[in-house]
Amino acid sequence: MAFPEGFLWGGSVAAHQLEGAWDVDGRGPSVSDVLTGGSRERPRRITIPLEEGEGYPNHEGIDFYHTYPEDIELFAEMGFKCFRTSISWSRIFPRGDEREPNEAGLEFYDRLFDCLLAHGIQPVVTLSHFEMPLALATDYGGWLDRRCIDFFVRYATTVIERYHDKVRYWITFNEINNQANVSRDLYGWVNSGFRPSEFENPRKAMYQAAHNEFVAAAKVVSAAHEIDPALQVGCMIAMIPYYPYSCDPDDAMCALEGMHQRYYFSDVMCRGYYPSWAKAEWERDGTKPEMAPEDEATLRAGVSDFLSFSYYMSMVEKQEPGDLYVRRGSGDEHTVRNPYVRTSDWGWNIDPVGLRYSLVSLWERYQLPLFVAENGLGAYDELKDGTVDDDYRIAYLSAHISEMEKAISQDGVDVIGYTPWGCIDVVSFTTGEIRKRYGFIYVDINDDGTGSRKRFRKRSFGWYKHVIETNGAEL
Repeated sequence: MAFPEGFLWGGSVAAHQLEGAWDVDGRGPSVSDVLTGGSRERPRRITIPLEEGEGYPNHEGIDFYHTYPEDIELFAEMGFKCFRTSISWSRIFPRGDEREPNEAGLEFYDRLFDCLLAHGIQPVVTLSHFEMPLALATDYGGWLDRRCIDFFVRYATTVIERYHDKVRYWITFNEINNQANVSRDLYGWVNSGFRPSEFENPRKAMYQAAHNEFVAAAKVVSAAHEIDPALQVGCMIAMIPYYPYSCDPDDAMCALEGMHQRYYFSDVMCRGYYPSWAKAEWERDGTKPEMAPEDEATLRAGVSDFLSFSYYMSMVEKQEPGDLYVRRGSGDEHTVRNPYVRTSDWGWNIDPVGLRYSLVSLWERYQLPLFVAENGLGAYDELKDGTVDDDYRIAYLSAHISEMEKAISQDGVDVIGYTPWGCIDVVSFTTGEIRKRYGFIYVDINDDGTGSRKRFRKRSFGWYKHVIETNGAEL
């Protein structure tokens, strides 16, 4: 096996999905705090103000804000080398536009990072993981307002200056390319604090918000390097590769064009300039974002040090679709079912080879170190006799790790870390459910709020511990 010495094995979560304590110690509401619960059949809703009698699962999460010492002990028992989480922006700047930070919020992350380091676990921190302060969305229109650049840079430099001796790896925006799908308000809302359906030209709005985020991210990269040259600041995308349905040249071209939307965001953040196809689209469709004269130089000066990405599935594109594959949030009008792969309980394609395909494609495109920041299987887990027999999760992760190893040993890809999503059960972002479980640790909470809140080791817990002990040599 070819996993390098010092490879960062660990797990991944987001503050808004596990911390809870949504109004504790001066924290302000975020854009995720106004999302209702949902299901595979019933989409989450954005409700401002909050509706009496409606459920808001992010408000409680799994109460990690209070249970993190015990949970981190379990991570250490598995042998985690790193733990990817996010800082809740509204814990630090409750409205987002304040001049001074909330000290109580800063102190919480001091305690959290100190606890991780005491257990030999390196924090990997996302600055914005669907957690924009709600006031920036309601009072400014979110990232459509250029003033958010300065607000974000102030927040980011505040926490980087505070924690730079504790956190080496930083990620600017989580899955920044999700908002390319303007057919659902959810993605524009959590990524950028606006609802695409409210605009006559939603793609123009999306491009404007993304541009402002690109400039903000580039400024943060440059500022972080000035604060501490040893810091590594990366970007992150959701990587869902499109395969052509057949060798029909039209299908191949359809898949290629579909990948433009995947790569648009990483192209700018990893190369420092916009791709030519995008400029042609702007002119053709009237979607060009407004830019300041200095933005081009800012983007070039602040390219990412590494590229992190989530990988859960691949999809298939057909120029003239027949059996349309409908999955909210991904795909487009050309997406069809793949007859060669199985699907999860939530209808997501299970394609381990797609992870190797993604790693090789991204490495050859950018020649930057890659970090698999999310990968995992959401499934119905049954707690029985104090554990969960989740062989299906072991099989899923084992197959994906095997393909990642091939990318390293056979394709020469520089992969620095692997953090499976939801290493402890958390609230699902897409559906707001707790029953859509990913973790190695079962959290006894149900969607109706019942449960003991106790933690239980699943069978995959011991399996992943052995994977880390052997540095991936034994799966």
